[in-house]
Amino acid sequence: MKAGPHLVWEVLESREVFDGEPWLRVHRQAVRLPDGRVIDDYYQVEVPDCCIVYAETPAGEAILERQYKHGPRSVGLSLPAGTIEAGEPPLAAARRELLEETGYVADEWQALGSFTINGNNGGGQAHLFHARGARRVAEPDSGDLEQMEILLMPRAELVAAMLRGEVHMLGAVALISLAGITGAPAAAPGAR
Repeated sequence: MKAGPHLVWEVLESREVFDGEPWLRVHRQAVRLPDGRVIDDYYQVEVPDCCIVYAETPAGEAILERQYKHGPRSVGLSLPAGTIEAGEPPLAAARRELLEETGYVADEWQALGSFTINGNNGGGQAHLFHARGARRVAEPDSGDLEQMEILLMPRAELVAAMLRGEVHMLGAVALISLAGITGAPAAAPGAR
């Protein structure tokens, strides 16, 4: 890549100001910018990497979760997702989360990339997966605070719900969009 004004910032000092392991750690850093300015209160956030799964049944229906999310403080549609355990490969985590949260398994998996959650403050990587041919083999058993309703939804209906704002999380919206590009094209609402 060509060198230019987009140079790496130099970290002069970093100290932890909050430790909420295993979910969150915050560091206050002093950084020197390429033009020589020093910013002494730049915050970096550490959260574990996560996986998000867009899974489809053999009929092409998306497997969704309707549940309350405390961030937006509302009920909405989401995709199976969760934290990647230490040493766990992202695909293994995606398979585990799909089974735990929905009771479904799939044999055909496609990795759609890994992306930084927050470009300015960090926040780990989200590993996105598209699973096809998903079939139910067990009852959901997420074992945590989640209370959810599992739904099957045709792609066009899901895209319409997404455009109505019923999918609140950016990672889910991005994955639904990527899955539409890499899989069968998503029909626009009202399209014939």
